[in-house]
Amino acid sequence: MARQVLLFVSVLSVSSVLGQVSYTIPEEMPKGSLVGNIANDLGLQIKRLAAGKARIFTRDSDGYIELNRERGVLLVKERIDREALCRQTTPCALHFQIILENPMEFYSVTVQITDINDNAPTFEKTEMKFKISESAVIGAKFVLERAVDPDVGINDLKSYQLKPTDNFALKLHNIADGNKHVEMVLQKPLDREKQEQIYLVLTAVDGGEPQMSGTMLILITVLDANDNAPVFTQQTYKATVTENSPKGTIVATVTASDADRGSNSKITYSITNTLDDVRKVFDVNEENGE
Repeated sequence: MARQVLLFVSVLSVSSVLGQVSYTIPEEMPKGSLVGNIANDLGLQIKRLAAGKARIFTRDSDGYIELNRERGVLLVKERIDREALCRQTTPCALHFQIILENPMEFYSVTVQITDINDNAPTFEKTEMKFKISESAVIGAKFVLERAVDPDVGINDLKSYQLKPTDNFALKLHNIADGNKHVEMVLQKPLDREKQEQIYLVLTAVDGGEPQMSGTMLILITVLDANDNAPVFTQQTYKATVTENSPKGTIVATVTASDADRGSNSKITYSITNTLDDVRKVFDVNEENGE
């Protein structure tokens, strides 16, 4: 029983961590880049690394960092993409141990990976389409797609811009997850007769240096409202007819047009605001104005 207790104490002693060191490096460093002088920072001699068969022990970090025993340094083994490694989690770090034998020693190492601005904000869609009636009221709101930037901190998405701003203004709302709810708000009435198609560009900008951005096209089709009255081609039409003209004789043809579209542009003709005896003598074709 006493032998088992002594063995347990011995294992605890061998497994204890003798020292620890931390490094901070940016992501995307080239393969072979120096992470740190581990021998110097842990106070170890180069020959001890070789004699002790120093190696990295980890479950998930050996693919990124390697130990060079001859120089006593840690090097980048493979390019590190912080977004692939940690997504939006911060801080992002690799944790591993340096193990030496004869005697067995453990040293804890942390390598924190900092973000660089290597991703531009992107929209899931390249364009959005809206059909908006020209009778839409000022203040009408239309929800836009948000952009996504996998970078973090200052390199993350910072602002949006909407251009041109003739009819619509951009409005942002902060939401619980830290993102922004993006809307465009009608600030000037639409007029289909002046502009049937409106093209806007929504730009998402990050806060990195150099600054990066992504864009999405917004296509607005202005739908017609019955806001235009028919207009005759002349204010007054003059015609002459002989007194014995047979019934059905075409005296004149009046013509009007309507700037609206679809059913709103359909025109019918009638004779109004005149004496009953005139309406009995003359008639107008409601379809073609004869």
